[in-house]
Amino acid sequence: MGVYKVRRVLALIRGRSANAALDELRHDRHRSARYIYKVLASAVANALQNPAVRANRLVVSRAHAQDGPLLQGGMRMRPGPQGRAMPIKRRTCHIHVHVADPQVEGASAAAAAGAEE
Repeated sequence: MGVYKVRRVLALIRGRSANAALDELRHDRHRSARYIYKVLASAVANALQNPAVRANRLVVSRAHAQDGPLLQGGMRMRPGPQGRAMPIKRRTCHIHVHVADPQVEGASAAAAAGAEE
């Protein structure tokens, strides 16, 4: 899906606690919320590998999306001007969500997970 559709949902969870963000994404009606939920759940699971990190203290510290490669869709075409054919561009994006425990010092407290859509 397009990066602008994903960024709209990422703005809702940025800066919130991880549990509140997961609850919000679970009940969000946007299609991108399902994929962001999976990425955030993966980031929380990665952060919990550190024994000093507590799940109830995790906060979404950073969340952003970047453009991914265009999928040509098997060279399917759509009508273009003056009887020409234009290729269908399927947009993709890379979703990045970083969670951190504010009470744990060091770089090992932050965990990141990325997914491609």
